[in-house]
Amino acid sequence: MRRIAGIVLAVLLVGGVVAAVVAGRSDEDTGTATKTVRMVIGSEKAEYFADPDVVKALAAKGYTVKAETSGSWAMEGLDLKGYDLAFPSSQAPAAELAGRYGVRGTLPRPFYSPLVVVAHRDAAQVLAANGLATLATGHRGTLQMAAYLDAVRHDRTWQQLKGSAKYGELSGTLFVSSTDPESSNSGALYLAAASYVDNGGRVVADAAGLDRTAPLLKKLVTVQGAQQTSSDAVFRDFVSDAGNPLVLVYESQVASLLAGGQQPGDLVVLYPDTTVNSDHTVVPLTDDGRAFAELLGSDPALRRLAVRHGFRPQGTATGFAPAGTYLQQELTGVKQAPVPTSAVLHEMARRARG
Repeated sequence: MRRIAGIVLAVLLVGGVVAAVVAGRSDEDTGTATKTVRMVIGSEKAEYFADPDVVKALAAKGYTVKAETSGSWAMEGLDLKGYDLAFPSSQAPAAELAGRYGVRGTLPRPFYSPLVVVAHRDAAQVLAANGLATLATGHRGTLQMAAYLDAVRHDRTWQQLKGSAKYGELSGTLFVSSTDPESSNSGALYLAAASYVDNGGRVVADAAGLDRTAPLLKKLVTVQGAQQTSSDAVFRDFVSDAGNPLVLVYESQVASLLAGGQQPGDLVVLYPDTTVNSDHTVVPLTDDGRAFAELLGSDPALRRLAVRHGFRPQGTATGFAPAGTYLQQELTGVKQAPVPTSAVLHEMARRARG
């Protein structure tokens, strides 16, 4: 079995919420940090806040950070009393939290990341040979969402795709692994993008739309069996060559892997032609939390460090510089699907899991 070089993760995620020491000063640190900001974050941002350069940049601005990780939707079940901010991975769970805690005003969105599908090269080439993907380079391409969803709708297997017979690992039902949509942001956004395509290019906004798209969304989820609650966990499985050959992750996770010096020759990044951007959105719960959130989006050093970890800063098209031929600098040819309301997305996830 082939292996892709392993990825060192800053925090091992098990279940819904795991405490993580994210940023702080050692006894030898001579920084100027004076305020400790306590927050709960989506797991995909743990490496960013654990980066010593981020710790140093925050200390220079007077901040020490302590954080816990959680699935973005699972944050709704937490008691956030005593926290300065919550930092889920998209606007929908952030809006829910803001309503719950009476947070008014615009919610800061320091950076974003589109959802992509990572594939092993053999799998990507078979998809391309069958009209389910197109390849731009040996490491990057486009997933044709309408064709892929049609294959799922008809329960197509890898064995039914021409060219798959010579790859023993390509067997069973064709599907993309994702996270649990009831607890994880990336899993919920996967349903948002798929439902938009299945609904004729219209966002699902009512009971009729839910009824119309539910059968396909249920297939997308139930074929996977037990799902992880963390996008870090499914990405870790993929780079360890475990599990499914197609996995939905954040682009930032791939970019962070590449920035760390790993450029796996077997990795292909497929941008769905219809996807959803994950707008990492802060819910400030205190004045310190709001000031901290605004700093993340405005400070040049922190913006550069966000790029290092694969996040695309808001308000610039040139700040994101991908490594080699794996990632797209400009998201041309990628359609952004609107995200349903939180209530609709919750019901969509419930039906898909049911």
